[in-house]
Amino acid sequence: MPIETGEDTGNPWTVLTSTTKYENAWMEVVEHKVLTPKGAPGIYGVVHPRSIATGVVPIHDDGTVTLVGQYRFPLKQYSWEIPEGGGRKGLEPQESAARELREETGLTARRWMPLMKMHLSNCITDEVAYTFVAWGLEQGDSAPDETEVLAVRRLPFAEVIDLVMDGAITDAMAVASLLKLRVLVAEDALPEDLASILRL
Repeated sequence: MPIETGEDTGNPWTVLTSTTKYENAWMEVVEHKVLTPKGAPGIYGVVHPRSIATGVVPIHDDGTVTLVGQYRFPLKQYSWEIPEGGGRKGLEPQESAARELREETGLTARRWMPLMKMHLSNCITDEVAYTFVAWGLEQGDSAPDETEVLAVRRLPFAEVIDLVMDGAITDAMAVASLLKLRVLVAEDALPEDLASILRL
């Protein structure tokens, strides 16, 4: 349900020209010459990813969660996250999330539920993310991309929430998805088989 603001929610920007400044296999960076909402001339750079983003919270039968750790080049620091990755536009996001889960952790899941649709860093990019919770897990072999050096850990759900609250997990998709799942647990709004696992 949309939030009523009482304000005009139309586009207040006027785009005069748009020029691609950089592109590669993963993104395009476009510079727009604009008139700002106040009518002043300006520029606005927008990053357009070639793919959507997906993430999944994998819940094991004992109530633990699998996290993935890796060094994030733009941040110059290590990051613990839920299994995440890109997906082809036009493909069902769950298919891409399942592929990433299998590649990064070796896990497959019998049960899936959508968690969130998010816009990430929406002042500079139109990237959209879809996240899920998955359970009924089976372990197989992982197959990370050649650019990935990954660590995998299993922690109780409550401990993972503590890591979010303490600021040890900062990845936006992970933080939002884990906290939403915590709210759904508190509101008894999950399928019973998943709720019974997370109540352990």
